[in-house]
Amino acid sequence: MDESEEVPKDFIKLKCEKLSVDEVSELVISPYCGAVSLFIGTTRNNFEGKKVIHLEYEAYTSMAETEIKKICRDIREKWPSVQHIAVHHRLGVVPITEASVIIAVSSPHRAESLDAVMYCINTLKASVPIWKKEIYEDEYSWKENKECFWANSEK
Repeated sequence: MDESEEVPKDFIKLKCEKLSVDEVSELVISPYCGAVSLFIGTTRNNFEGKKVIHLEYEAYTSMAETEIKKICRDIREKWPSVQHIAVHHRLGVVPITEASVIIAVSSPHRAESLDAVMYCINTLKASVPIWKKEIYEDEYSWKENKECFWANSEK
């Protein structure tokens, strides 16, 4: 097969509906690739001894999509063999055990897709304007990403 027949694609979606692992993984499957790597970030029921009821996400959508596109470009520069990239992030309320973010990357071999997925989630948390609010039993807290570059500037 001629690899030039299939154009690499990026699939970026921010939505309020429940995310689907099957949908995201199917987007990146390619006959040219032997690896699909996934990261699924889910809502856990606790944080530092507090019971978490659910999470709520807000985003500056157009800017978030632009930043995710930059991450995809960076991935393609670092790992040229990557075929397809999918990044789906949920907005609004995300109940316990449900996915907040799903990232999938396909490549001919596993090393590139695994490295690209890790780079993608780490960079997303550091640079994309998506904010998380943790709702506890009696209070709530807006969570600052410790990786976020603008949160770590000198005060």
